[in-house]
Amino acid sequence: MEIELHRTFIKQFKKLPREIRNKFIERKNIFRLEPFHPLIHNHELSGEWIGHRSINITGDYRALFREEKGIIIFVSIGTHSELYD
Repeated sequence: MEIELHRTFIKQFKKLPREIRNKFIERKNIFRLEPFHPLIHNHELSGEWIGHRSINITGDYRALFREEKGIIIFVSIGTHSELYD
């Protein structure tokens, strides 16, 4: 599975605490092996984020992605309130 990081995602990622960045890497590796593993709660989004999906990074942090031509593109990362409010 090919995974890319959008430039917006990279900017947000760099600002995160180290433990959240490490947790994303861990969850991304789980996602790569088993995209619908229960731990990451991969689910479709609606509203403003229709066409995207989300995985859980921690209890509050989420990583949003879309698929284009078989490539997974992570587009945003942040807390639930930062992304959805």
